[in-house]
Amino acid sequence: MARILKIILLVAAALVVVSAVVVRGISSRIRAAAIVKQETLEQAVPPVAVIHPRRGGMKDEIVLPGNIQAFVDSPIYARTSGYLKKWYTDIGTRVKAGQLLAEIESPEVDQQLSQARADLATAQANLELAQLTMQRYQNLLKLDAIAKQDVDNEVGAYEAYKATVASQEANVKRLEQLVGFEKVTAPFEGVITARNMDIGQLINAGNGGTAQELFHMAAIDKLRVFVSVPQLNSDAAVPGRTAELTLIEFPGRKFIGKIARNTNAIDTATRTLLTEVDIDNTSGVLLPGAFAEVHLKLPEQAAALMVPVTALIFRAENLRIGIVRDGRAELVPVTLGRDYGTEVEVTSGLTEKDAVIVNPPDSLTAGAQVRAEFKPEQ
Repeated sequence: MARILKIILLVAAALVVVSAVVVRGISSRIRAAAIVKQETLEQAVPPVAVIHPRRGGMKDEIVLPGNIQAFVDSPIYARTSGYLKKWYTDIGTRVKAGQLLAEIESPEVDQQLSQARADLATAQANLELAQLTMQRYQNLLKLDAIAKQDVDNEVGAYEAYKATVASQEANVKRLEQLVGFEKVTAPFEGVITARNMDIGQLINAGNGGTAQELFHMAAIDKLRVFVSVPQLNSDAAVPGRTAELTLIEFPGRKFIGKIARNTNAIDTATRTLLTEVDIDNTSGVLLPGAFAEVHLKLPEQAAALMVPVTALIFRAENLRIGIVRDGRAELVPVTLGRDYGTEVEVTSGLTEKDAVIVNPPDSLTAGAQVRAEFKPEQ
């Protein structure tokens, strides 16, 4: 009996051992399958190389593109129609205010002026006769030698001739002004930038047709430079502050100007503040229409963050940089500062703790699940 009990215990123990081995094997397989599944899911998430932005040097200025324009820029039109008799200035000519630019020959206007002067002389003669007749009738009325109605008639005739003379005088003055417009003069001191007609050409002052631009003038002794300042740095665009201009054709040379005014309103499309910088150009070195870099001093120094240019993403909605937050990609708008070739300054939109995606794929979208893999710093 004891032997049978011992055999039963041994069999039971063997069954327990076998069961434990089987359970352990099944658990190992389940765990292995779970690990494989997890690794498969992780491999399905695309990896992206990320870095933390590094802090650059302290910034004491911003450099922005600027457009140079003449302080005054105006087309010159004819005020009377006719044929161009002669022109005296060509492109590049510096002229003074009131200087003769061209002459227009307008015989019709000249004849109209002669006729108007003759009509004025006739009206003045009739006025003088009406005045003498009125005075005679008034003297006869004092002697009761004439009816008062006749006197009133002569007084009315005198007043009518007086009004006719005033009308003819106004007509003569009008035609004299038109004749004066046959001489085209410069409205201000500047330089001729365009001449659009030649001798013998028919000039239309706009009577029954489109007016023609004869010359184009620009005042270049003082220039305006327009620059769009980002909203982040709008406090640097204060009127009265100094601004420096640099041009590619003058390496190493700086031109000093002053901020004259700004629009006092941020453009909602570009989030920039349009600012005007005035600069003296009596030497004539700077030319209207040129491109310049405008250096504006910042009121307080600020350190910019540096990222590789390969992190920039150009999309239809504007410039973006991809970052990883909570395992998902985000495309954040940024404002750039200086471009150093392989790196660029980011003045707004990033922090030092952000995981910036370098070499982002073209298919990267906001909200996509990604796996961040930090690149070692070079």
